[in-house]
Amino acid sequence: MDHPTLPYKLATLCDIRDASGRILLLHRLREPNKGLCSPIGGKLEMPSGESPAQCAKREIMEEAGLDIPISRLHLMGLISEQAFEGKGHWLLFYYRVLGAVELEAHDMPEGRLEWHAPDELDTLPLPETDRKIIWPLVRRHEATGPGGRPGFFAVHVDCRGPEMTWTVEEQFDPLPAQRADLTGLV
Repeated sequence: MDHPTLPYKLATLCDIRDASGRILLLHRLREPNKGLCSPIGGKLEMPSGESPAQCAKREIMEEAGLDIPISRLHLMGLISEQAFEGKGHWLLFYYRVLGAVELEAHDMPEGRLEWHAPDELDTLPLPETDRKIIWPLVRRHEATGPGGRPGFFAVHVDCRGPEMTWTVEEQFDPLPAQRADLTGLV
């Protein structure tokens, strides 16, 4: 079957938690995903050669006003979405900010930033890919215990048909605390 050529976009999603484990989500006022809740993030500035981690750091500063060092960003997932909404392909770099963050809920041009308990996710207005695929994979790869490090997943989502399908292409379990300190390894 022939498919039209669609642009490929690169973006980040940033999973930020507070000391209670609540997740910072943006209730979006703009497309994509207008009216839905999603982690903050945005498109890479490709003409400048920005890396995914640099993009995540920049987006966290722009949208939440937090200066998070790249050393606290853990690449937890790669999500490729083929023909998302029939408008383009996306490659999303899903970063977890390691350690707790403090921030007051507030309004911003893109929407409202608010904290939500993980068990609230099932009742929030979420993009279908987030509800069915991304959040279940994030839960599966959560760090276990204090000092642990989240695992990793790579998933391909095919949005071309009437029902989206997905394939987990690679995944690694979380690291327990005693194995999570990889300082000095290159």
